[in-house]
Amino acid sequence: MAESSKVIHVRNVGHEISENDLLQLFQPFGVITKLVMLRAKNQALLQMQDVPSAVSALQFFTNVQPTIRGRNVYVQFSSHQELTTIEQNIHGREDEPNRILLVTIHHMLYPITVDVLHQVFSPYGFVEKLVTFQKSAGFQALIQYQVQQCAASARTALQGRNIYDGCCQLDIQFSNLEELQVNYNNDRSRDYTNPNLPAEQKGRSSHPGGYGDVGVAYPQMANTAAIAAAFGGGLPPGITGTNDRCTLLVSNLNADSVDEDKLFNLFSLYGNIVRIKLLRNKPDHALVQMGDGFQAELAVHFLKGAMLFGKRLEVNFSKHPNITPGTDSHDYVNSNLNRFNRNAAKNYRYCCSPTKMIHLSTLPQDVTEEEVVNHVQEHGAIVNTKVFEMNGKKQALVQFESEEEAAEALVCKHATSLGGSIIRISFSQLQTI
Repeated sequence: MAESSKVIHVRNVGHEISENDLLQLFQPFGVITKLVMLRAKNQALLQMQDVPSAVSALQFFTNVQPTIRGRNVYVQFSSHQELTTIEQNIHGREDEPNRILLVTIHHMLYPITVDVLHQVFSPYGFVEKLVTFQKSAGFQALIQYQVQQCAASARTALQGRNIYDGCCQLDIQFSNLEELQVNYNNDRSRDYTNPNLPAEQKGRSSHPGGYGDVGVAYPQMANTAAIAAAFGGGLPPGITGTNDRCTLLVSNLNADSVDEDKLFNLFSLYGNIVRIKLLRNKPDHALVQMGDGFQAELAVHFLKGAMLFGKRLEVNFSKHPNITPGTDSHDYVNSNLNRFNRNAAKNYRYCCSPTKMIHLSTLPQDVTEEEVVNHVQEHGAIVNTKVFEMNGKKQALVQFESEEEAAEALVCKHATSLGGSIIRISFSQLQTI
């Protein structure tokens, strides 16, 4: 155990837990003099009036698991002996008012754009700059007002509110930044004081990629910075962004259930597919050629060990640089079902390992929940469903009991017809509906 301190470090502090909840948990042990919520890390620092109060709290919670709103929280002595104003600013970004707000959005059922955030925050004063990014804490934004008072008013009025009914909850703190740096005016960042900024870096626009006539938004993904930008500033852990091998060897397939199109539906979540070949002499093996090395690396990272049709997939880089076109291979280079021809950056942000939740889009406008369920229910036990409208288009979420069932539904039903519409299916990173 760390050296005794009057500062207690609390972990697993979910966004639903308020400052008041923490105060109530620790008040029986003595007077609390300071509390800093580290929202971005799901943690808190809490200072008792003296060390014996903190010691008695931690001794009590050695034998009793502390829970708040049904969530287990974990407590230990902090390495800080005292919470100074500087530490509060570094960690909490809450106590010192500033004209820049750090906004985290929880329960993000619908995509949130720069325009949506501007609409929400501009009633409280002139918004100079706005930047959005994806971090481990979730989708976040930095919003810079012209004056500090407007930022304080916005925080007071909007903290804990939902952008849409029942979802997209705002968690707002003061940032400790002095000025936001905005280089591009696009759907991820905006400088309202300089409308003449370019939409993207020169050389990053869509033009033909390394194969066929398919345009890829980040040609060959040679620029690691460009790749990182697609992920909101940093690559997923374990991804180098420097791999140049495009062809994958997939093994331990269920040969009776898998065909080229089903593999396409799964692997196309991580990049454009050039060609797929099932190995006739090894029916549980296949070669998959991706659009570039970065897309191949994503597929290996997110699909290795995934369950499909009762088998655990093995996904590795192949010794073959590409798949030779022929009657025994299936060509997808010109397929309009490749997902990364347009909006590549957006699609990279949605990459994840298979989850229990699938997202269905391009549905018929009059589709019902019952029709969605009937279309996919043969693939497993459905826990929950939701049909909703986004930008005037019908979409749905379907939650299965297991990742394997969701993966089976995706590979079998992506690009199938429902009510006359060819539907698109991807994995959703939402935990619940």
